[in-house]
Amino acid sequence: MSPGLFSVHFSFWVDGIPIREFKNLESAGIPFPKRQPMRIYSSLWNADDWATRGGIVKTDWSQAPFMVSYRRFCADACILYSGTSSCSWDSPPWISQVLDSTDQKKMKWVEDNYMVYNYCTDSERFPHGLPTECFP
Repeated sequence: MSPGLFSVHFSFWVDGIPIREFKNLESAGIPFPKRQPMRIYSSLWNADDWATRGGIVKTDWSQAPFMVSYRRFCADACILYSGTSSCSWDSPPWISQVLDSTDQKKMKWVEDNYMVYNYCTDSERFPHGLPTECFP
C-alpha cells in the first residue's frame, strides 16, 4: 500500500450527499487512520442522557424494538489484502476527491437538518476543552 494512498481525507456519502468528512490533520497532532484497515459499524444505543440535545429528547421506549435496515448498500472502497491495497493512487477517482463548495453546502444542510448531537459543541461533556480535531 502506498504510504500516501489514504493521506488526504475520507468521507461518507448517502444517496449522493456527503454526510461526514474526516480530514487528515496529522500536522496539528490529530491521529488519522491512514495505515490500517477500517471497518464500518452501525449500532443503536441509548444515549438519551447526553447525545440527544443534552438529554432533552428522551428515548420513547414504547416504540421498541428499534431496528435499522439498509437497502442497496454499496461500499466503494479499497480492499487491503496481505498488506497490498486493491487501489492505486490514480484509481478510483474518489480517492483524491475533495468536497467542492456545492458538496460542502449539502453536508452543512444535512448537519443543520439531521444532526442531533455534535461532540465538537458539547462543552458540558468536555469541560476542560473540546477535542483538538474540533478546531481544524
